[in-house]
Amino acid sequence: MDAVVFTAVLVAAACHAGWNAVIKVGLDPLPATTLITTGAGVIALILLPFTGLPPAAAWPWVIASVLIHLLYFIGLSEAYRTGDLGQVYPLARGAAPLMTAIATTVLIGEHVDAIGWAGILALVFGVVLLSMRGGRELAQVDRRAIGFALFTAVTICAYSLVDGVGARIAGNPHPYTLAMFAGNGVVMLLYAFVRRGPGLLPAMLPFWRSGAIGGGLQLLSYGIAIWAMTLAPIAIVAALRETSVLFGAAIAVVFLKEPVRPVRFVAAILIVIGLALIRLA
Repeated sequence: MDAVVFTAVLVAAACHAGWNAVIKVGLDPLPATTLITTGAGVIALILLPFTGLPPAAAWPWVIASVLIHLLYFIGLSEAYRTGDLGQVYPLARGAAPLMTAIATTVLIGEHVDAIGWAGILALVFGVVLLSMRGGRELAQVDRRAIGFALFTAVTICAYSLVDGVGARIAGNPHPYTLAMFAGNGVVMLLYAFVRRGPGLLPAMLPFWRSGAIGGGLQLLSYGIAIWAMTLAPIAIVAALRETSVLFGAAIAVVFLKEPVRPVRFVAAILIVIGLALIRLA
């Protein structure tokens, strides 16, 4: 894998962990997710005049992505409402790359060599291992949280496939990305208003700075990933992006005071091995 793309996706992973951590600070998960997604949408609308709109052929993919992302944000906010970041985040992100690798192989015929598959598998095992034993209750796994986390993984697989193909059809990933994020902001805000009513806006306003920061990180993170998927196999980018779990685990321990467990060190070694293999692929 090209060194520039490899490094850029690692930066995207750090940004992704950052905006996911913002969801857990100060607000209930649904308004927090809405605040960040709206922030990303506003930034996208500001930047869209500089890139222009994507071509007509890409719009069905943009619309499909917006709808899938709505399901993703619903699943993510519900998972965070019922489970710990250190449990939910790795499981949701860890199951997705294996699903994506299988889907891209079967549906669009992308080829990943043996080294790439070995890296994906090592990464998947590492990130899933990080999710073992949620911090809320060490002796019991929160089944509801895990159910929402796995649902979220399915949506991650779906939007990765749609956006990878859609950005390639668009020719230029930047207009595609901005149009999709603008749509995400509008759709998520409408959904949240239906769920929470007019009290949603007063609840979010005091946290607008967090929304702007989280939205910027969200746009930067996935924007880099979409760009990378136009240059490298979707499955490899999707797997590499899940190194965000290491950043997420660190944030969970340092800032959210979730417990440290030895299994996380084993998981980190597996993830590093996966990174090395993907870099060689």
